[in-house]
Amino acid sequence: MKRSTRQLAGLGACALVLIAAAGWQWGRDAAAAPGTLLPLDPSAISRIELVIGQGAPSHYARRDGHWWRIDGTPTRADDGRLGELADTASAAVLNWRPASDFDPARIGLAAPVAVLTLDGQRLEFGETSVTGPQRYVRVGDRIALISLRYTPRAPASDSHAVNAGMTR
Repeated sequence: MKRSTRQLAGLGACALVLIAAAGWQWGRDAAAAPGTLLPLDPSAISRIELVIGQGAPSHYARRDGHWWRIDGTPTRADDGRLGELADTASAAVLNWRPASDFDPARIGLAAPVAVLTLDGQRLEFGETSVTGPQRYVRVGDRIALISLRYTPRAPASDSHAVNAGMTR
């Protein structure tokens, strides 16, 4: 075997070893990633319940591709706002910890800022973290830190019916 052929074979073997090591590391990193708040596809969510502070719960359902407030007489709701609430299911978690690691009162979960229920899965939003623009969220017996942008907000209007082009 020529010297150049041996060198080429050696380089090929080294490249294969490096590719295998990178694949192994990628798989290991993916397995260790914190993931998302819920294993739900936001586009498949059909029921939302929202409570802001000590206020009354608001109930919503998706019908024919649009969101409706179903408290009393069904009223069209802001599809964009409800879509944002549904997107909370796929919020990237920065860190998971057992709920037993925290005193609920110290992180605002004794009386949550908001409670969002997506297809029966309850998310309780606590205080913001001192380490950055993040919020504590209780999901079952775990606490997640997520971006502050996923904090549920009150509707822009009392009527909850939004859509500039909607006729009544």
